[in-house]
Amino acid sequence: MSQVEPRPGEKKILDEDCAEDNLKNGFLILTNQRIIFQKTQGTLLTLSKKAEEAALEIPLDDIITVKAEGRIATKLLIATRDTVYKFSVYNNRKWAKAVEQQIEIHKGQE
Repeated sequence: MSQVEPRPGEKKILDEDCAEDNLKNGFLILTNQRIIFQKTQGTLLTLSKKAEEAALEIPLDDIITVKAEGRIATKLLIATRDTVYKFSVYNNRKWAKAVEQQIEIHKGQE
């Protein structure tokens, strides 16, 4: 899988293979500066995935709401001023807590 280039001082906090309701399959990455969704294409023949360019980059400052939704079909909801994204991640509560923590840390550094 090709990597998204980190920015100066950027550290990866969490990453997971997931899907977003509209963007479809990809890889969700939380860093100490932003959330990145990198689309992937899988091949059934080899059961492998190929990463594409980052389809979405959200600076932590642009996130208005973060919450875990659902009990059976769990989603991580991330809202910006313009759009609401819903990511199907394995542990949505863990993700919501990690994103909220990074937002607080990021605000404290400004």
